[in-house]
Amino acid sequence: MTTPDNWRKSTYSGGGDGNECVEVATTPTHTAVRDSKAPARATLTFPAGAFAAFVAELKSAESPGR
Repeated sequence: MTTPDNWRKSTYSGGGDGNECVEVATTPTHTAVRDSKAPARATLTFPAGAFAAFVAELKSAESPGR
């Protein structure tokens, strides 16, 4: 995967200047994640399906009754 140019800041960025933030970029086949405070540093890249499953699990863990 080449470096994406469509980075989006998380809506869970924290208050004010968003110091606790990740950015996500997607292509049809992969999802990349980076620290918005250090965008030139390492980027984690996942196959799209694996990242979607990871996010779904995080969301289900936040659900009441779990």
